[in-house]
Amino acid sequence: MKTEGSRSTVARAPDGAAKSTAAPKAAEGGRKTAAASRRARELTIKGIPVSPGVIIGAVFDTSEVPPEAPRRRIQAGQVDGERQRLAAAVAASRKQVSKLKARLGVLPEEAQEELEPLLDAYAMMLGDSRLIRGARRRIGEELLGAETAVQDEAESIAATILATKDDDKPGLKRRAGEVREIARRLTRNLTATPFRSLKDVPAGAILVAEELTPADAALLDPTRIAGVATDEGGADGHTAIMLRALGIPSVLGCAGLTEAATRGDQAVLDGAAGTIVLRPGAAALETGREALAAYAKEKARLAKLRRLPSITQDGEEVELQANLEIPAELPLIAQAGAQGIGLLRTEFLFMNREDLPDEDAQVAAYTQVVEAMAGDCVTIRVLDWGGEKDMEALAEGIGPFHAGPNPALGLRGIRMLLKKPELLEAQFAAILRVAGTAAQQVTGQGAPAGQIRILLPMVTVPEEVRQAREIYERVGRRLRRKGVPLPEKMPLLGAMIETPGAALAADAIALEADFFAIGTNDLAMYTLAVDRAEAEVAHLYDPLHPAVLRLVQFATEAALRLRMPVSVCGEMAGNPRLVPLLLGLGIRALSMNASAIPRVKQMVRSLKIDDCARFARRVMEQGDPKRIQELVMGFGQDG
Repeated sequence: MKTEGSRSTVARAPDGAAKSTAAPKAAEGGRKTAAASRRARELTIKGIPVSPGVIIGAVFDTSEVPPEAPRRRIQAGQVDGERQRLAAAVAASRKQVSKLKARLGVLPEEAQEELEPLLDAYAMMLGDSRLIRGARRRIGEELLGAETAVQDEAESIAATILATKDDDKPGLKRRAGEVREIARRLTRNLTATPFRSLKDVPAGAILVAEELTPADAALLDPTRIAGVATDEGGADGHTAIMLRALGIPSVLGCAGLTEAATRGDQAVLDGAAGTIVLRPGAAALETGREALAAYAKEKARLAKLRRLPSITQDGEEVELQANLEIPAELPLIAQAGAQGIGLLRTEFLFMNREDLPDEDAQVAAYTQVVEAMAGDCVTIRVLDWGGEKDMEALAEGIGPFHAGPNPALGLRGIRMLLKKPELLEAQFAAILRVAGTAAQQVTGQGAPAGQIRILLPMVTVPEEVRQAREIYERVGRRLRRKGVPLPEKMPLLGAMIETPGAALAADAIALEADFFAIGTNDLAMYTLAVDRAEAEVAHLYDPLHPAVLRLVQFATEAALRLRMPVSVCGEMAGNPRLVPLLLGLGIRALSMNASAIPRVKQMVRSLKIDDCARFARRVMEQGDPKRIQELVMGFGQDG
């Protein structure tokens, strides 16, 4: 060792003999050599499996420079200046969150459903929240610098959350993490510390980091980043949910990973096993290749189903369609073998822009989708804005709407469109123009080049469909007077059944609508009074609750009595386990994320309708959700 100040080159051993400092230096060099040797050896690190898939690729490590924000006190005369700094950081943070929300349109549906309520929570915390009020108070009363005030208030709130008596510990940790994440963002903006950049990650790399925030995950490009592994994190956090939604093979909670990994190291990541092997030797590499081949074989087996019909063993056809968020997803729909688009969400047209899309812009967007589907049906849902959705173009273009204390129960969906009919008229006109062009483009067999349907969101009473149809027919008459070519038969006008009121009034709504699309996500939420984004009650969300199933059954039977098309377009549609039940209830059309179609088709092709009908009757006799879950999971195992 060295003496104080490292001034002497000679140190005394305990026996008084002189000892050269070369020995400690040699030992230090030996330690470095040993560390380098360890870095050259194969190392398997076990973590938490988060998103399945096997990847062999090069490591790309990325770190985030921590902000320099030591505890700081101020003078009384500096209070106003610190509060102004805090206000500027809040404004910058709100702008960053707004940009992240604008990016939602390019993410898969599951990722949007996870990130949107989280970003809404961030936006609320950056408003007149306890965090901001508390930080301002601490600046004035405790004379703390803005960074210190933010950190102290965030930790106080997080401690209160974590001390709550609740069995849902992961949920409490997520909520506390949300508060700390906003504090982290404010601190970085207060100190002008740059955020993590993912722009330079090479294609095919395995991204390695200490930890990824949900905002980081939202910036990942699944076409470039092959896998993700981190030191921190777990299977229940927002980041894990985002990674699963993005379909990126991932392992989190790999202790010591960033210390052991070097950029450029070859690695084998297995998202299902929860392992990452750094610098694999021949045996580990061969094992990884075998696992990768098995994974690819399974994907290829499912891909072969694309060319096979979606038909039960007793000859009943089941229409499998895809939900579409943005036109960029069209190649994925084609690869999945979808029989059309059962739900085209048009919100992408209104996001990430400062003005409302005009009729021509909408025509161009719908035309792209209809032409890509080459004759398959496209169901276009008109704008579903309100509740938790926030679109700058709408706020600027049609004036602000007061969200109210409970936005989910406020002015949203068809309610908002009927209050602002100019929005509905523009969408109807654009869709009719596209339908007219499609009807003129006839194939050699005489079939129209594209069948188009229109879907109304958030319908609760028959009168809403009647009012919408009046606007629809008025727009059609106006276009005909102008000489705009329209199809001989107007596209069907359908209603989404996504509230208990709509399901219970399905008989009456069916007399006004041309078809039903049952949105099971919102239907379950409103029936059970559960917001899946709220950690305290998320465990109560259950689409197999008997109340939800009875509403699905009621709406389906109302449509079938009038020989009217009816489909399911919520998450239930994409779950192969639930297909026997849905078919047994009479559903013959399912719309889902494109990635779910192969496995659902595989299930359809293994079923007989009579078996499904008997199974559905058995399930609908049950009153216990747990028993229903047991029956669904055990289908086909008792005979």
